[in-house]
Amino acid sequence: MTDAPQYTTLPPWPKAYPASGASATLKLLNEDFVVTELPLQLPSGSGEHIWLEVEKNGANTAFVAQQLAVAAGVQEWDVGYAGLKDRYAITRQWFSIYLPKGETPDLTQLQHPEFKVLSQSRHVKKLRPGDLQGNRFRIVLREVSGDREAIEANLKAVASQGVPNYFGAQRFGHDGGNVEQGRAMLAREIRVRNPKKKGIYLSAVRSFVFNEVLALRIQQGLWGKSLPGDAMDDAGRPTGPLWGRGRVTTTDQAQALENGVADRHAILCDGMEHAGLDQERRALVASPAEMSWEWPQADQLVLAFSLPAGTYATSVLSEILSTTEPDRHTESEEPAAVE
Repeated sequence: MTDAPQYTTLPPWPKAYPASGASATLKLLNEDFVVTELPLQLPSGSGEHIWLEVEKNGANTAFVAQQLAVAAGVQEWDVGYAGLKDRYAITRQWFSIYLPKGETPDLTQLQHPEFKVLSQSRHVKKLRPGDLQGNRFRIVLREVSGDREAIEANLKAVASQGVPNYFGAQRFGHDGGNVEQGRAMLAREIRVRNPKKKGIYLSAVRSFVFNEVLALRIQQGLWGKSLPGDAMDDAGRPTGPLWGRGRVTTTDQAQALENGVADRHAILCDGMEHAGLDQERRALVASPAEMSWEWPQADQLVLAFSLPAGTYATSVLSEILSTTEPDRHTESEEPAAVE
């Protein structure tokens, strides 16, 4: 009989490649982490919404949305954006503001120390979470120490084979606390009235179960391989479950593996089904596009790559070396995942 799973800390989910043993400092400066949103479409020039391209530096997405609402004289719910972006970074992303009538304010003249509006144009629709192709990253890793050949070997492996498409640690809250809160909520040990907080807890639990399925496949030597009965995505890649009600689309060995994880975490999976979530799928492999790197100095590595919406730069970095951030109150945000 196996011990009941614990959700008070996140497990050390396995990596796909041998550890390089190297380490580096991440986000020593905001400009060390540059993220550029890749939109699904650009504004057409007419419509009831103003679309703004914004560059922010040291601010979180929700704060910028609040400031834009005040500047435009609208309510916060009239402001939309496709994805959350890191606070301790320089990020470029799009916002929309519902302004169907009256004079159009020139928000490019807005002055704020933590963000600036690069351009604005009108469009026919509001930006909603997930309305993006992905994100382009430029990351400077400082104080790199360790075996450079091992780092290079992992860089080449990641570029050619991709990385496990884990949900990043920021998905689970401080020390993974959102998973335990989600478990307690689903077990009806606590009552969560705030819809936003309830959504965060459900998302953490759902992401945790997906990571557990992916981790088991890696532990069983199945990284990068297909199993009999796998459910494939449009790109022909095997997928893992975003748990909910409805029939599991896998069969055979793949279904047996997923059901085994679901049985181990029955309180989470049963709770998600009763919470009204529907079964969905997510690719098990994330493939960085246009990946390149250079060494400006012996202890400095600069990486550039693009990722689809809902995938994590941290999943790429963790397969190359271990990173630490400056000791501060971190308030990182995540790209909005399409679930």
